[in-house]
Amino acid sequence: MKMVHNLFCITILVLLALHSKAQINKNYQLGASKITTAVKLDGSVNDEVWTKTSIAGNFIQNFPVDSVPATSQTEVMFLFDDEHLYIGGVCRIPTVKKPVIQSLRRDFNASLNESVRILFDPYDDHTNGFAFGLSSLGVQYEGLVTNGQSVSTDWDNKWYSEVVMYDDRWEFEIAIPFKTLRYNADSETWNIILLRNDLTNNERSTWAPVPQGYETTSFAFSGKLVFDHPLPKPGLNISLIPYLSAAANKNHYENGETLSDFDAGFDAKVGVSASLNLDLTVNPDFSQVEVDRQVTNLSRFEIYFPERRQFFLENQDMFGEGGFRESRPFFSRRVGIARDTAGNNVQIPIQFGARLSGKIGKNWRIGMLSMNTKAEDGVQLTGAANREGTYWLPAQNYSVAVVQRKVFSRSNIGAFMVNRQALDYESNEDISTTTQYNRVVGVDYNLFSADGKWEGDFFYHRSIDEGNNNKAFSNGAFLMYNNTNLTVAFIGSSIGEDFNAELGFVPRKDIIELRTFDSYRFYTPAGASVNNHGPGIDFGYITDQGFNKTDLSYNISYGIRFENTAALSFGSEYRYEKLRATFDPTRTGGEELPEGSGFSWRTYGATFNTDTRRLFSVEGEASFGGFYNGDRINVFAQFNYRYQPFGSIALLIDYNDIDLPAPFNDAQFWLIGPRIDLTFTDKLFLTTFVQYNEQQDNVNLNARFQWRYKPVSDIFVVYTDNYFPGHFEVKSRALVFKITYWLNI
Repeated sequence: MKMVHNLFCITILVLLALHSKAQINKNYQLGASKITTAVKLDGSVNDEVWTKTSIAGNFIQNFPVDSVPATSQTEVMFLFDDEHLYIGGVCRIPTVKKPVIQSLRRDFNASLNESVRILFDPYDDHTNGFAFGLSSLGVQYEGLVTNGQSVSTDWDNKWYSEVVMYDDRWEFEIAIPFKTLRYNADSETWNIILLRNDLTNNERSTWAPVPQGYETTSFAFSGKLVFDHPLPKPGLNISLIPYLSAAANKNHYENGETLSDFDAGFDAKVGVSASLNLDLTVNPDFSQVEVDRQVTNLSRFEIYFPERRQFFLENQDMFGEGGFRESRPFFSRRVGIARDTAGNNVQIPIQFGARLSGKIGKNWRIGMLSMNTKAEDGVQLTGAANREGTYWLPAQNYSVAVVQRKVFSRSNIGAFMVNRQALDYESNEDISTTTQYNRVVGVDYNLFSADGKWEGDFFYHRSIDEGNNNKAFSNGAFLMYNNTNLTVAFIGSSIGEDFNAELGFVPRKDIIELRTFDSYRFYTPAGASVNNHGPGIDFGYITDQGFNKTDLSYNISYGIRFENTAALSFGSEYRYEKLRATFDPTRTGGEELPEGSGFSWRTYGATFNTDTRRLFSVEGEASFGGFYNGDRINVFAQFNYRYQPFGSIALLIDYNDIDLPAPFNDAQFWLIGPRIDLTFTDKLFLTTFVQYNEQQDNVNLNARFQWRYKPVSDIFVVYTDNYFPGHFEVKSRALVFKITYWLNI
């Protein structure tokens, strides 16, 4: 442990010494002119008002080659008044080919749609900001930018746009209310990124050049947007989003009665300042959220399912990205979800919640979240150290507080506290399934170098509860160097056996882990069928806190990326695992491998995907080799057909064939999931998917209809069925209707 601690401290000191100040690209500055009359939003930029500002043009390719002019040129302009920021642009089309459009669904996959995107950093921290985009058919895209380059489309808000299509170009106009944005009202310059994805000609281009091997969304390569007048001061900004819902459900398996429910509640957004927002929710309802995609679990640990509930998604980087993926101190899916006596996940009603998040000045960022859930009988918390034999869950309060300080050019250091508190605990102490409280505190340092080559994450966390806190720590260090050709990453982490993050995601404790991911890319001359290729080497080594080896793995692979977006990779992996508890590799309830036994095996595999721009595309993976004391064959494939632009049909197939010696169980698992995604217009959607999971002995049908009848206001109708495979006897069935309305006050 002392060695790990010293390595951790030395690494931080080295990184501090490596840091440099951000470089402003003086060749890429664009003016935004103030106007006194509003822009007529019709999509055409031929109006005289657009001649009163400068133009960002001469876009440079990033793919398939960089540093050369884009074949499909783009021009973007900015205006503003006291109410709106206006963006106008022209996207040239030097070909008669039909544009590639995946669907008319909002927040489209930018890599699969002909589109333009604009990213703002209003805080001048080169780390956080907003993203807005349009497809060539006028479908809207918006999101939050975090960690200097990651875009999350979970954020929704009001803004307006129009697109006009011509034979040789498409033009667009955007009006974003300043109330929609968070910004420093005293600043007259924003960092800005302008992106164009021309799938028809297989080009990706940017206004300020971005070398290959780097993310085009990285603020390390941003230009400057300069306003010629001060921005408007923030006024009153309150939005109320009430909802009504009605639901009916029946548990056929237990011959239950049909249960009906009518509910109401609301969310509210209050602009405390131009850069600080307060979100409130009362009796929130998440019935319109898609069910989780089912998976075949052949690992020894809990599977990570991403959060899908809207309230928890905005600014999730502040609340849910502390530590590493498998040592998160806060995992929002622990809130409002519990496990019944049969081991099934159930919803626990959330009474109310609040979240304050945003910027204070140029360098400080804060986040505070607090939610209360009702008491519930017959359940236990997921992720918590529950008392055996008790199933009374008291009302709970879940709170998170985070403060971040920008340091150097793009990095930040932050401190946080996570708290779960059982309410009215004293009167229910003897029957409560939980302890009175559980807390985690910690510090995280996130490194993003000015030139985009270095990225890192360093943390120390500690849990506090009524149990043994002697080894209640979790710490780690991640450092990655990346340039056009080379990626080298190192990870080291240590989790004590007493670390207890009940609101987090920590599938393993009492471990020390070292891991490295390395790859090299050779680029071919322009016009070749192969864009780049190269080897990759991954290595992982895990011990317990006594330095006794428990896991070892290394993987050698070679990847090829074709210029038409297809890709192929193949490789071999060696694994060694020493079981720290008995384990059935098939998870079928058969004979278990004994605790303390060790197994090693090697597998061979390949992954591929065809040209994603085609109407029909395929992605797949196949592997074969050992598996503990036996053998395993795995074949995964997903077939995609796009009916442009009205949607797509996909069929997922995952097959596992496990052959173990007697007396252990053999198993053949099928996971089949057809999915139909229809977008009748950019406001009317229907998504239907079926999931057959042989391991879980379940067939699930989920159909979700959505009508966005006004901006950010929706009607949902959701139908869900669960069946037993074979005779298709119904397990459960539910129907939900929900309507929301966004009201500006």
